[in-house]
Amino acid sequence: MHLLVLWNIDLTLVDVVKVTRAAYAEAFATITGRPLVQLPQMAGRTEPEVFFDALALNGVSLRDPDESERLLAPFGAELATSLAARRDLLTTQGQLLPGAAESLAAVAGLPDVVQSVLTGSSRPNAALKLRAFGLDRYLDLTVGGFAGSDPYPKGALLRVTRQRAEEKYQVAFTERATVYVADSPRDVEAAKIGGARSLAVASGRASSAELRDAGADAVLPDLTDPTALTVFLTAAPA
Repeated sequence: MHLLVLWNIDLTLVDVVKVTRAAYAEAFATITGRPLVQLPQMAGRTEPEVFFDALALNGVSLRDPDESERLLAPFGAELATSLAARRDLLTTQGQLLPGAAESLAAVAGLPDVVQSVLTGSSRPNAALKLRAFGLDRYLDLTVGGFAGSDPYPKGALLRVTRQRAEEKYQVAFTERATVYVADSPRDVEAAKIGGARSLAVASGRASSAELRDAGADAVLPDLTDPTALTVFLTAAPA
């Protein structure tokens, strides 16, 4: 069985919320000329979604949707600059979540497995976070899905990511052999839309019960038991 394992990054593998919030605030003020007083809920959200909600919450007029859309690209570039300027803070003010590195290593040791990401971050921001904690060595980011850069919501982007992996590796990844590991109910829904099994990890804002209620195929309290992870990945037939 050829297996495609896609990982969410924030609050699944790493917690860099404090640093990310500071970068958002700086980028938002630079692009809009307004302070970021309220930052929307970020769990399971993409960078564009968070940006547009932040416009509404912080008094930026949305009467001209074209103007709001025009702000998105400059904001994305400014956010990448702001976060890159804080790269050293990612490991001092953020943390690698327990078991994350060990779980990635365990999955990498399985035969016929490709690991990549499906994240709400842009490609440069995702790569920066992964490199800071040495996680990029386990992942093929060339086939990843980056909702901050790609013009798709996460569910559709999951299907695009699978197609990218199939084209690169010249193998078929069935829906049962595609797994999305993430921490929010919205990610569970993305897995359903994208045609993948969902392994939810209660390391974010959602409880195990909330993740089960959302329809996750399996729920782990955290990533400290790589064996439980690999058993789930390899149990179901392609």
